[in-house]
Amino acid sequence: MDKEILKILEDDARTTTKQISAMTGNSTSEVSRLIKQAEKDRVILKYKAIINWDKVENEQVWALIEVKLTPEKDVGFDSIAERIYRFPQTRTVYLVSGTYDLFVLVTGKTNHEIADFVSQKLSHLEGVQATVTQFVLKRYKEDGELIEEKEEVKRQPVIL
Repeated sequence: MDKEILKILEDDARTTTKQISAMTGNSTSEVSRLIKQAEKDRVILKYKAIINWDKVENEQVWALIEVKLTPEKDVGFDSIAERIYRFPQTRTVYLVSGTYDLFVLVTGKTNHEIADFVSQKLSHLEGVQATVTQFVLKRYKEDGELIEEKEEVKRQPVIL
């Protein structure tokens, strides 16, 4: 797979095969074939948009949860991670090094909804020893994209 094509799509999934062809020197049919193969092989998992939810009436609350686990015999952390990533509130799950084992990103409509998720669902899973929940107060950058562009200063500088 041409890594250059993957990088182009990662930066902007709306880039057309014609544009990618011009950028890489591959024919459009070759670009199409490579993309279809990458989708089939699950190299390309999903095309997505990054939404600034603060500009939409449908605000979301985001929380980062660190989870300490007791690994299961023969499967380690994988089985518990799978149970966690199957919850609809879960957006991202990473196995990490350090004091805690999993890093989980969840969303909900309210802080209370996320607190209920942690206390009623997550903390009751077998193998979960402890959690630390941090609510996201403001998102500045996600997946390499600035959430809000700074407004350009339009006034003239004052010279004394």
